[in-house]
Amino acid sequence: MTDEATAFVPGHVTGFFTVHRDDDPTASGSQGAGVTLADGVSVTVERAEDRRVELNGRPASVEAVETVLETLGVEGAVVAETDLPIGSGFGISGAMALGTALATNRVYERDLSRNELVTIAHGADVQAGTGLGDVVAQAAGGMPIRLEPGGPQHNVIDAVPYRPRIEYVTFGELDTGEVIGGDTELISKAGTEALSRLVSEPTPAQFAYASRRFARESGLLTDRLRDAIRDVSEAGGEASMAMLGETVFALGTGLSDAGYDPDACRVDAAGARLV
Repeated sequence: MTDEATAFVPGHVTGFFTVHRDDDPTASGSQGAGVTLADGVSVTVERAEDRRVELNGRPASVEAVETVLETLGVEGAVVAETDLPIGSGFGISGAMALGTALATNRVYERDLSRNELVTIAHGADVQAGTGLGDVVAQAAGGMPIRLEPGGPQHNVIDAVPYRPRIEYVTFGELDTGEVIGGDTELISKAGTEALSRLVSEPTPAQFAYASRRFARESGLLTDRLRDAIRDVSEAGGEASMAMLGETVFALGTGLSDAGYDPDACRVDAAGARLV
């Protein structure tokens, strides 16, 4: 028995996606691709009589975390820390849900399998309207390609077998729920085409290209991000928009070469894990 446990969950930047809805939230989700980041979220679950959720030292209301705790039938304190920007396309909600599931399973000895825990966290993130594919990608690590939507019992995941350096700059926030809760026909059409491009050539450069075309063709690309992506392209680099946030990400030193002052890290190798 232990009084606390900590999980690390990588941040996740989605390059492109589709939207698939189902009455069962664990079957809902998205096809698409993204990169998991060595920059991520540390989630500690502590035994406690009253439920408490904190993010970076402040009380936080995270619906997906609440759902995970209710599903596992526990009260407890969830304390999360991250250097990633909040609400800017890094999958923070999904990371907190998955980290909570992994650490709670350890502390409260629920004896569930990894896939069961990922399913719980994925369903919670979908129900909250804060993500469709972040959790399954964060569980996998690397540069996952989500060939089929849903949690572990439904999806099919492949990957781009590289670990490039990733740079990113955030200008602000976007409301994920507002986008994925509205009319998504154009998004899904652009996402299907982007997935076909990447599957035909699963390389980092093709991922960036497919993501850039998706951002433009889906109608999600903002003027500020369009300018930053153009700057990187003119400097000889590859960049696109993080879905969904006012964030631009680039391969290698693309943003640095274009004169920006980005944060940088490698692609995460292992996926979510207890530490």
